Amino acid sequence: MELLAPVGGPEQLKAAIHFGADAVYLAGDRFGLRQNAGGFAPDELARACALAHEHGVAVHVAANVLMHEDDLGGTAEGMPLEAYLAQVAEAGADAVIAGDLGTIAVARRVAPALEVHASTQLSCANHEAARVLYELGCSRVVLARELSVAEIARLRQQAPADLELEAFAHGAMCMAVSGRCLISSHLNARSANRGACTQPCRWTYTLEEEQRPGIHFPIVEDARGTSILSSKDLMMLDHLDDLARAGVGSIKIEGRAKGAYYVATVVNAYRQALDGADPQGLLGELDAVSHRPYHTGFYYGAPDQTDANREYRQVKLLVGFVNGGDATAGTVDFTLRNRVTAGQELEVLSPGQPVRRFTCGRLYNLDQEAYVSTGNRNGERYRIEAPFPIGAGDILRRACEPHEVR
Repeated sequence: MELLAPVGGPEQLKAAIHFGADAVYLAGDRFGLRQNAGGFAPDELARACALAHEHGVAVHVAANVLMHEDDLGGTAEGMPLEAYLAQVAEAGADAVIAGDLGTIAVARRVAPALEVHASTQLSCANHEAARVLYELGCSRVVLARELSVAEIARLRQQAPADLELEAFAHGAMCMAVSGRCLISSHLNARSANRGACTQPCRWTYTLEEEQRPGIHFPIVEDARGTSILSSKDLMMLDHLDDLARAGVGSIKIEGRAKGAYYVATVVNAYRQALDGADPQGLLGELDAVSHRPYHTGFYYGAPDQTDANREYRQVKLLVGFVNGGDATAGTVDFTLRNRVTAGQELEVLSPGQPVRRFTCGRLYNLDQEAYVSTGNRNGERYRIEAPFPIGAGDILRRACEPHEVR
């Protein structure tokens, strides 16, 4: 199966490529459902496509907001959809992820060489819907997240044979069907369907009886309230064979708003599992990044949401990305992201390799000034001695302290 990684910016793109993604999905400067993830300006998008293609990685561009009339006609701020999709095709993208029927039609008309993938926003949950999307020109459908493995297998048997199926395998889930939620619009006047979700489903809620104002009751047995609307995170690392047998051709990692450390760690784990490593030995890697409790979504029945699940968990923290090293001198040059102190155990995350460990010794800046601790000088470059070669793009990390979970 294809491993499809989320990319919110250039740093995440480099991490996805380095750690083994087959394809990435990202957004330009318009029409993406993750406004807080930034996006790629036209010249940046062309550079991103060139870099990805240089490494044999495909680029899918999300244009999956709910399109309004102004988006089509050009009275909205910025260029209209037709011009934007033509620009995406010119930048060298391989596919556009379309969130509504109008976007599919426009893409087929103005950029016929660009593959069209039907977004999960279209809630494709049966073979007849898949067939209609195929007939409209979609080469792939991103399946509704509410399907079971068995339902996917039945859909695959009856859908057009050359229609590709993509399914989410990891990451945050939404409490609304296929992510089409109105809570953010109602509470904050920021539309989730236009890319501006404020994630109010993650907030804490209590129950109030109208005759007893001010008396709040937790909806579950938890003194701190509840986040009953907040879904657990999806994790299918140890069930990839089931998805493959059901006919899924591409597994998708959610997380365009996530940082490069998240992308690198999760992509690395799924890459190794797809390449034949024992997934049971990789499960701990998925605890190394910030997440809510994991579950298998709807793939094996209704999700279990019974425990308090609003708290994020994380056991490892990014120290820095390696810029390069001198194997002869045994030193590594890295850019600091979180403080590190001499004597701490460091872990090295390298593509396709088991995690390697060593004890941090004295640190040096590029002027050869020595430090016992970096402090919080994020963005500065340091050198450190290492007992084995570490490649550019690899990751240094350490144990995460409770107050650092985010």
